[in-house]
Amino acid sequence: MGVTKWCADVAPVGRLPKLGDCWHLESVEEILRLKPTLVIGSVPYKEETVAKLLEHPLNFLAMSPRTLADVYADIRLLASIVGAAKAGEALIAKMQGALASIERQSKKEKRRLRFYCEAWPNPRISSPPWVADLVRIAGGEMIVPPGEKVSEARIAAAMPEVIVLAWTATGETADGAKSYEVPEWKDVPAIRGKYVYVIRDEWLNTPGPPLVHGARALRKIVNSVLNLRAHP
Repeated sequence: MGVTKWCADVAPVGRLPKLGDCWHLESVEEILRLKPTLVIGSVPYKEETVAKLLEHPLNFLAMSPRTLADVYADIRLLASIVGAAKAGEALIAKMQGALASIERQSKKEKRRLRFYCEAWPNPRISSPPWVADLVRIAGGEMIVPPGEKVSEARIAAAMPEVIVLAWTATGETADGAKSYEVPEWKDVPAIRGKYVYVIRDEWLNTPGPPLVHGARALRKIVNSVLNLRAHP
């Protein structure tokens, strides 16, 4: 059994060997030496990387969830594969309960804040569709299509009140200051009000339990922005 180098950031993988990831595969041979009965790849992954794996007699399961419902379905599938269906259902129930608690708080708000969430800065790519679900749960709305390349002009035209950066594979190192340097964004409410925030990428980009942390962080941002507006 082996994992990617990113798995240790989001799961208790112990001392399992770490063998690159589905974006930059360091060595197919290292994977073959483990004699896996199943290789699982989750978004984002490169077609070239998957093609290298499929040159060999491997069972490959490609997972590409879009919504929170898809994330739950994938957890259910993986749990059934490893004979842990009950544990999978318990995990799903725990996530749903935590997110429902956050949503109950957000329903008290009179209006929803307009969000732009970004997964990558160059080219600009908006956060995955399940992040739109989290933003809604937290009390906001995504105002550009999720999971797509978007231009700076399109973002400016949408006039987000909050900008959230969660750049893939960067932890908390996304550079929020650069948002204030984009000429097209000078009149964007999020820029004028200085409402640009960074969230750990694992909390928004990992289609699994870490999304609960992401929803809590988004809810905290909503509370912060509303409080700052109420007490300028």
